[in-house]
Amino acid sequence: MTRRELPLGIVLAGGEGKRLMPLTADRAKPAVPFGGSYRLVDFVLSNLVNAQMLKIAVLTQYKSHSLDRHITTTWRMSTLLGNYITPVPAQQRLGPRWYTGSADAILQNFNLIHDENPKHVLVFGADHVYRMDPAQMFEEHLSTGAGVTVAAIRVPKSEASEFGVIELADDGVTIRAFHEKPADPPTMPGNPDMCLVSMGNYIFRRDVMEEALILDSEDLESRHDLGTNIIPMLTQNGSAKVYDFAHNVVPGETERDKGYWRDVGSIDAYYDAHMDLVSIHPIFNLYNRQWPLLTNPPSLPPAKFSEGGIARDSIVGAGSIVSGGSLNRSVASYDVLIGAGADIDGSVLMPSVKVGERSIVRRAILDKNVIVEPGAQIGVDLDRDRERFTVTDSGIVVVGKGIRVIA
Repeated sequence: MTRRELPLGIVLAGGEGKRLMPLTADRAKPAVPFGGSYRLVDFVLSNLVNAQMLKIAVLTQYKSHSLDRHITTTWRMSTLLGNYITPVPAQQRLGPRWYTGSADAILQNFNLIHDENPKHVLVFGADHVYRMDPAQMFEEHLSTGAGVTVAAIRVPKSEASEFGVIELADDGVTIRAFHEKPADPPTMPGNPDMCLVSMGNYIFRRDVMEEALILDSEDLESRHDLGTNIIPMLTQNGSAKVYDFAHNVVPGETERDKGYWRDVGSIDAYYDAHMDLVSIHPIFNLYNRQWPLLTNPPSLPPAKFSEGGIARDSIVGAGSIVSGGSLNRSVASYDVLIGAGADIDGSVLMPSVKVGERSIVRRAILDKNVIVEPGAQIGVDLDRDRERFTVTDSGIVVVGKGIRVIA
């Protein structure tokens, strides 16, 4: 495969992420920290870069400053070879309006496509946790001659109503129908308990995509969304094909983490995905060096454990000091300080969190720069926590950025 044949990459990163509040109170969803070292956008960009897809525009919109800064300072490609990863803020190129949907976001950036003049355009979401080789999907896209190829993953029927559900034709590749968040999702042939759902990752033939987006822009009733409007449109004319994520092979993967994909669009899902990281044999392995997850953490000294500080089944980032406290099944990002006698269990601590002496933190997410004063408790008395913080129905406590938690 020559470099000229590779598609232009467009990453949709304008999501507001309302269900992740307060983590998205002043940052875009793809900029939310994850896994101790990363931001959510790093996962899709790592997948594309590992697959040698090195011309990528990241479309941003909602509270994008930290996301734009992260991309420009971290994801610097070789200009000598004409490669780039660049954030593209909403520019109101088609009039005084922001993006009205994912399809409209691409429509308003046709200039990016025209400048590169590719035959195919890859459009991936920016807020999922997974490993994938997009080159394998692109090869299948070329072999089937599809107008659009939709990456799909198998999920239990009980969970499928949260996604766009794909119904296949008899050939097992052509999409016969696309159902956006159906109440009664159709199951896979021969498997009444599983559904095939869209991952929000697409590869378009450029001419097909441009024609569909222009037609959609003229429909006043449209939501101008890829999943809701464009994919069903292309399904009707028979040009939409599916790529089954189960067939994707990533170097270095294990049977345990093969096919891992998580939509971390809610606090509970975000928390659960972190808990997937901290077992002895993690469901998702951050340490696969053959398909590395890339980012640019700050220059900090190694983590330090002193005065009997201990971490069990946990991740501890650079520059963190566990000084006499303990972590159990937790993810502590970089520059975290744990005081003597502090007890942290099943929690996620973002960069520069400080937990004071004798504090207790249970099943909580502490955003950047949170300070837990000595003796304070989080996740112990949920009724009190609800008066001060966000608490999900399942009992996950979320403390917003920079909050000082008093005893």
